[in-house]
Order: sequence, then C-alpha cells, then structure tokens
Amino acid sequence: MDVITANQELMVNQDLSVFLAGSVQSNVEVAWRDTLIKKMKGYKVTLLDPRTDKYGSNHDSTAFKNQVNWELEALEQVDVIIMYLDEASKSPISLLELGLYAQSGKLIVCCSDGFWKKGNVQMVCDRYGVHQVEHVDDLVNEIQNRIQ
Repeated sequence: MDVITANQELMVNQDLSVFLAGSVQSNVEVAWRDTLIKKMKGYKVTLLDPRTDKYGSNHDSTAFKNQVNWELEALEQVDVIIMYLDEASKSPISLLELGLYAQSGKLIVCCSDGFWKKGNVQMVCDRYGVHQVEHVDDLVNEIQNRIQ
C-alpha cells in the first residue's frame, strides 16, 4: 500500500488508486481516513489523501492554489473516489466533488444519517447510479473487493 498526501507528487504505483474524498474531521479522536488507511495496510492499493497542513486560507496564496490543483488532478487520475460525509461537518467542497464526479462511474459514497444534506446526496446518487454504502467499514470492503 502506498499513501500519497496532498502536495506530494502524484505517482500511482499500485494496480488500484483511490482518492479519499469527504469530510475533514478536526475534533475527533480518530478520523475516518486514518481508520481506512490502517485497515488497508497490506493491500496492493495507492490511497490519495488530500489532507495537508500547508493548505492556505488565503485563496490567492500559492499554497491554496497548489492544494486545489493537486486535488483536482488526483480526482481525475484515480480509479475510484470514495467519499465519506460526516454529520458533524457541512463539507461544502465534498458536495462540490460529488457534483463533479457523480456521473464518472468511479464514486462510492457513505453519507452518515445526520448529515445536513443527506436527502440531496441520496437523490444525486440515485439519479446517477452512484454506489452508496452505510458505514466506513463498507468503504474498506468496497476497496478490498475491487483489488481482488
């Protein structure tokens, strides 16, 4: 397993590449991405994790532009995009990415029950045939199944 984080060079070395899209959880003990990465150890997969501490809040900054361009390039290159929408977050960028990739055929969505726009997410997924799962562990199972 390889994990490529934001602003590292996008080199996909495994048979399957997966972008970890979705809510960024800042006030939880274990973030969903960390759980997923831990469960994928030993599998032949490249995980692209957009988290970084170099993300600039100034939208004119080089750091901000690099981050957004890295994410857009990664989303285009990967085989699979998994998206987790957490009820504790509004996740506006994730919703934007849902709209961009709903018709791509490579999106798998897990939307927690309390997510503020769960109905909208479900309708978009239903309309465009986006595969939906119930739990983060289901996202792990989907990746493992695609590897095998």
